[in-house]
Amino acid sequence: MPGGYFVHNGQLFREGKAVISPDNRSFRYGDGLFETMRIVKGDIKLKQFHFERLLHGMKLLQFEIPEFFTPAHLESDILALCEKNRIETGAVIRMVIFRSDGGLYDLDDMRPNYIIQSMAFQQLPQFPDDGKGIAVDIYPDATKACNVFSSLKSNNFLPYLMGVLYARQKDLDDCIILNQYGRIADATAANVFCVKSKVIYTPPLSEGGIAGVARRFLMEALPAAGFSVEEALLSVAELESADEIFLTNAVRGVRYVEKFKNRMLTSQISRSVQQLWTEKLS
Repeated sequence: MPGGYFVHNGQLFREGKAVISPDNRSFRYGDGLFETMRIVKGDIKLKQFHFERLLHGMKLLQFEIPEFFTPAHLESDILALCEKNRIETGAVIRMVIFRSDGGLYDLDDMRPNYIIQSMAFQQLPQFPDDGKGIAVDIYPDATKACNVFSSLKSNNFLPYLMGVLYARQKDLDDCIILNQYGRIADATAANVFCVKSKVIYTPPLSEGGIAGVARRFLMEALPAAGFSVEEALLSVAELESADEIFLTNAVRGVRYVEKFKNRMLTSQISRSVQQLWTEKLS
């Protein structure tokens, strides 16, 4: 993630500096979490939601959280990094939390280590859907379990990574991930919403999707703006018969689906949601 400098445990280093060993538990086992955030004019968008999700996940994974490890401390590190890299007006942040070195059974240190990287938003690889809808399909080769860890942004991201590779092979913009019951969980880097008869539906988090901060924001903002929104179990057939589908992500915002499988979709309500997002968070 290019940016000149990065932060490791509160210290600045030049990009390319080695700071973890081959025995690192995140490298070995995916033992940790990550957050991806957007900064606009020195403001971390939806920062309260990001930090609440991060600290909740750390507690769930039994990290021993030091007193100094607070949202204010992390925000200070993030903004200082963006200033150092001269990208505080528009940046994407990736923060990884992980445990230190150790084998599977000989872990002694439960405290968090962290790395923060930054990139100018303009350097973010652009989707071919800028200004238009995207094409998505179902990822057929793996499903996601529904359990207490399903909603976390875990460093163990394998089904999503393979879904991205599948999308590239099939000339798609994204793929939808199913849960163990064959229902909709989420997409490779987004939550899934669909529209039917002017009602917006999204799977509850018990269906295995990540607890997206964009999803959380919209679940509060959409009803306040007059939209009808419900959580519902969604089958593939229900997505196939939907009037509209859109995906949400804290960095990318709202992307409406133009083509699902071989079916073209409308986007009137999705565009209105996209406009709401832009007005509130740009």
